[in-house]
Amino acid sequence: MVQDHTELSGPELTQGISLAQLPDGAMLVGHASGEQVLLVRRGAEIFAVGTQCTHYHGPLAEGLVVDNTVRCPWHHACFDLRSGEAVRAPALDPIVCWSVEQQDGKVFVREKRPTSKTSSDAKFSRTAPAKIVIVGGGAAGFAAAERLRREKYQGNIVMLTDDAAAPIDRPNLSKDYLAGSAPEDWMPLRPESFYSDHDIDLRLKSSAVAIDTRARDVGLSDGSKIPYDRLLLATGAEPVRLMVPGSDRPHVHTLRTIADCRAIIERAEVAHRAVVIGASFIGLEVAASLRARDVEVHVIAPEKIPMERILGPEMGNFICALHEQHGVVFHLQDTVVAIDDKNVTLKSGDLLDADLVVVGIGVRPRVGLAEKAGLAIDRGVVVNPYLETSDPAILAAGDIARWPDPHSGEAIRVEHWVVAERQGQAAALTMLGHREEFAAVPFFWSQHYDVQINYVGHAEKWDELLVEGNIAARDCLLRFKRDSRVLAVASISRDVENLQAEVTMERVHIR
Repeated sequence: MVQDHTELSGPELTQGISLAQLPDGAMLVGHASGEQVLLVRRGAEIFAVGTQCTHYHGPLAEGLVVDNTVRCPWHHACFDLRSGEAVRAPALDPIVCWSVEQQDGKVFVREKRPTSKTSSDAKFSRTAPAKIVIVGGGAAGFAAAERLRREKYQGNIVMLTDDAAAPIDRPNLSKDYLAGSAPEDWMPLRPESFYSDHDIDLRLKSSAVAIDTRARDVGLSDGSKIPYDRLLLATGAEPVRLMVPGSDRPHVHTLRTIADCRAIIERAEVAHRAVVIGASFIGLEVAASLRARDVEVHVIAPEKIPMERILGPEMGNFICALHEQHGVVFHLQDTVVAIDDKNVTLKSGDLLDADLVVVGIGVRPRVGLAEKAGLAIDRGVVVNPYLETSDPAILAAGDIARWPDPHSGEAIRVEHWVVAERQGQAAALTMLGHREEFAAVPFFWSQHYDVQINYVGHAEKWDELLVEGNIAARDCLLRFKRDSRVLAVASISRDVENLQAEVTMERVHIR
């Protein structure tokens, strides 16, 4: 996004402002040389940085300052105030920084400082492995490769993916891109030139079929083998298939890749009615996106209240009503028993016209490669706090990894984009010899029309749900508790409170 220079706000900071206008811990938006600038004061230090998150351009002034960082209110990206570096996904690019001068009780913003997309700390490179292989082209795999090069790792990186497309911004598949409000050129996480420019050997349509842990090589479906010193498994998850007659018909789709999304869009351009099977986050986001394309949408799900298991009954009823207000028709406590060219048959006996069917009934981790290699498996690939598997030369990150979560005291596996990115970054540092436990608090967001739900923490089960504010008014914060301890928080329109909950959880370690 290009900064709009015609809508500058706040004081002209090159002319200086009184230090009294910026109390300790405060943020102030002004402008310098035609660009918006965010001033942040931390004690005696004052920082001047860009006002927008480099992920989706969220307003950092509406976020939260924590130590010497600022966190984005939208999707919890985090930036170092001194360097501008993106220290936490989902942002990957740094924010701009300016020099600041204090003189005679005033603060002046001076010249813009050079921006670097690589870390200035290369201390891990000297002891790094010579050959790193990454299996998977999703969030975790890409984030690992990007972080390795950001840390100035000079060794070989081979990145294998059985997808035909380079790594993309997968959350947008069910959101803006499917809805038609984001062009396809927004989807790649990096342009094609990024991989050659950074000497990342990205191999598309390359399927890893075996790992020889003794020889330390990865076997591919074409019979070739790739040696490794360190191996990162980031194979992700695959959609659960619907096993009913007709589920293999050409107008029945799942959504995982950009090719899947293109096929749905192509069908939606001529479809009159779509049936979405499953009221998961993906299913309901697909429903909202198809409604944006003026396709009639019916949703079939076995539960009584959508999302009740994750968000509770009141929020579930709100989400259901929100979709109904936009024309979605629900068929709850029902399932699909058959699909033909024009109809979907329900267990209740109802027959629904459908010229497009999207199945969103969940995903399962792709652990076959790890299991075949003899790695420890327990509802995912078991990893230690450093994301190492039972073979220390092999790491796992993303949807397949079950890691010891220090905040809940339990081993958990989470299928969230931001978690996968952060684990990929953490795995990169582990491979470079930086042994810091992965302790990020899980976070995800879900978009339904003009309503965004932010969720931080992890609560598979809870015994108490506290609702603050008014869900129907789209101004609320929900606390999911077990044994009187908050495990997770969900919110609408309370972004700073959601960030504050994240910080609180970060400071609680059970193990």
